[in-house]
Amino acid sequence: MLATAGCLPGSVRPTAPPPPTPTPAPTAPPTPTPTPGPPTPTPAPTFALYTVKSGDTLTSIARRFRTDGRSIAYWNRDTYPGLKPESAGYRPDAIKRGWVLRIMPGQAYVPPADDGETGEQATPTPDDSEDYEPLP
Repeated sequence: MLATAGCLPGSVRPTAPPPPTPTPAPTAPPTPTPTPGPPTPTPAPTFALYTVKSGDTLTSIARRFRTDGRSIAYWNRDTYPGLKPESAGYRPDAIKRGWVLRIMPGQAYVPPADDGETGEQATPTPDDSEDYEPLP
Protein backbone atom coordinates (compact mmCIF):
# COMPACT_ATOMS: atom_id res chain seq x y z
CA MET A 1 0.00 0.00 0.00
CA LEU A 2 1.19 3.43 -0.84
CA ALA A 3 0.97 6.45 1.39
CA THR A 4 -0.61 9.11 -0.70
CA ALA A 5 -1.36 11.76 1.87
CA GLY A 6 2.06 13.31 1.52
CA CYS A 7 1.62 13.75 -2.25
CA LEU A 8 -1.79 15.38 -2.19
CA PRO A 9 -2.17 19.08 -2.52
CA GLY A 10 -2.99 20.97 0.72
CA SER A 11 -6.59 21.63 -0.28
CA VAL A 12 -7.30 17.91 -0.45
CA ARG A 13 -5.28 16.70 2.50
CA PRO A 14 -7.30 15.41 5.49
CA THR A 15 -7.48 17.89 8.35
CA ALA A 16 -7.47 17.23 12.06
CA PRO A 17 -10.92 16.98 13.61
CA PRO A 18 -12.11 20.20 15.34
CA PRO A 19 -11.70 20.39 19.10
CA PRO A 20 -14.85 19.44 21.03
CA THR A 21 -17.34 22.25 21.68
CA PRO A 22 -17.41 23.09 25.37
CA THR A 23 -20.67 22.16 27.11
CA PRO A 24 -22.20 25.18 28.82
CA ALA A 25 -22.39 24.94 32.60
CA PRO A 26 -25.94 24.31 33.84
CA THR A 27 -27.67 27.45 35.07
CA ALA A 28 -29.54 27.54 38.34
CA PRO A 29 -33.33 27.66 38.00
CA PRO A 30 -34.78 31.12 38.63
CA THR A 31 -35.70 31.92 42.20
CA PRO A 32 -39.49 31.98 42.46
CA THR A 33 -41.01 35.33 43.35
CA PRO A 34 -43.31 34.99 46.35
CA THR A 35 -46.96 35.55 45.57
CA PRO A 36 -48.60 37.93 48.00
CA GLY A 37 -51.24 36.31 50.16
CA PRO A 38 -54.70 37.64 50.83
CA PRO A 39 -54.92 41.00 52.57
CA THR A 40 -54.99 41.01 56.35
CA PRO A 41 -58.56 41.58 57.50
CA THR A 42 -59.24 44.82 59.26
CA PRO A 43 -59.85 44.14 62.94
CA ALA A 44 -63.27 44.90 64.35
CA PRO A 45 -63.53 48.07 66.39
CA THR A 46 -62.39 47.72 69.97
CA PHE A 47 -64.60 48.62 72.87
CA ALA A 48 -63.44 50.97 75.60
CA LEU A 49 -64.84 50.32 79.07
CA TYR A 50 -66.32 53.12 81.11
CA THR A 51 -67.54 52.86 84.71
CA VAL A 52 -70.61 55.04 85.31
CA LYS A 53 -70.12 57.71 87.95
CA SER A 54 -72.73 59.59 89.95
CA GLY A 55 -74.42 62.22 87.77
CA ASP A 56 -73.54 60.55 84.45
CA THR A 57 -76.15 60.23 81.71
CA LEU A 58 -75.88 58.37 78.42
CA THR A 59 -75.78 61.74 76.69
CA SER A 60 -72.93 63.10 78.83
CA ILE A 61 -70.95 59.88 78.44
CA ALA A 62 -71.62 59.88 74.68
CA ARG A 63 -70.30 63.45 74.34
CA ARG A 64 -67.15 62.48 76.21
CA PHE A 65 -66.54 59.56 73.80
CA ARG A 66 -67.69 61.31 70.57
CA THR A 67 -70.64 58.96 69.99
CA ASP A 68 -74.35 59.01 70.82
CA GLY A 69 -76.42 57.64 73.70
CA ARG A 70 -78.47 55.28 71.55
CA SER A 71 -75.30 53.56 70.29
CA ILE A 72 -74.08 53.12 73.87
CA ALA A 73 -77.48 51.62 74.71
CA TYR A 74 -77.20 49.11 71.85
CA TRP A 75 -73.68 48.07 72.75
CA ASN A 76 -74.76 47.34 76.33
CA ARG A 77 -78.32 46.06 75.89
CA ASP A 78 -77.46 42.43 76.68
CA THR A 79 -75.75 43.28 79.97
CA TYR A 80 -78.29 45.91 81.03
CA PRO A 81 -81.78 45.02 79.64
CA GLY A 82 -83.15 48.50 80.43
CA LEU A 83 -80.84 49.78 77.68
CA LYS A 84 -82.46 47.65 74.97
CA PRO A 85 -83.87 50.37 72.65
CA GLU A 86 -86.45 48.15 70.95
CA SER A 87 -87.98 46.94 74.23
CA ALA A 88 -90.97 48.47 76.01
CA GLY A 89 -88.82 48.81 79.15
CA TYR A 90 -86.21 51.02 77.43
CA ARG A 91 -84.98 53.50 80.04
CA PRO A 92 -81.82 55.19 78.76
CA ASP A 93 -81.64 57.59 81.69
CA ALA A 94 -81.84 54.84 84.30
CA ILE A 95 -78.14 54.01 84.25
CA LYS A 96 -76.62 53.30 87.61
CA ARG A 97 -73.34 54.26 89.23
CA GLY A 98 -70.87 51.36 88.98
CA TRP A 99 -72.18 49.95 85.69
CA VAL A 100 -69.35 49.19 83.27
CA LEU A 101 -70.37 50.29 79.78
CA ARG A 102 -68.77 49.17 76.55
CA ILE A 103 -68.22 52.11 74.19
CA MET A 104 -66.59 52.52 70.78
CA PRO A 105 -65.06 56.01 70.89
CA GLY A 106 -65.79 58.03 67.77
CA GLN A 107 -68.17 55.39 66.39
CA ALA A 108 -71.94 55.20 66.07
CA TYR A 109 -74.12 52.22 65.41
CA VAL A 110 -75.71 52.25 61.94
CA PRO A 111 -78.45 49.67 61.42
CA PRO A 112 -78.10 47.35 58.42
CA ALA A 113 -80.42 48.24 55.54
CA ASP A 114 -82.03 44.79 55.43
CA ASP A 115 -82.94 44.34 59.09
CA GLY A 116 -86.57 45.40 58.67
CA GLU A 117 -86.23 48.21 61.17
CA THR A 118 -86.03 51.90 60.50
CA GLY A 119 -83.70 54.59 61.75
CA GLU A 120 -81.55 53.55 64.67
CA GLN A 121 -83.76 50.71 65.90
CA ALA A 122 -81.68 47.78 64.64
CA THR A 123 -79.97 45.28 66.88
CA PRO A 124 -76.20 45.60 66.48
CA THR A 125 -73.62 42.97 67.12
CA PRO A 126 -70.11 44.02 68.14
CA ASP A 127 -68.58 41.64 65.58
CA ASP A 128 -70.26 43.41 62.65
CA SER A 129 -67.66 46.14 62.24
CA GLU A 130 -69.19 47.23 58.94
CA ASP A 131 -72.25 48.39 60.91
CA TYR A 132 -70.27 51.10 62.63
CA GLU A 133 -68.96 54.29 61.18
CA PRO A 134 -66.87 57.11 62.57
CA LEU A 135 -68.71 60.19 63.70
CA PRO A 136 -67.49 63.53 62.33
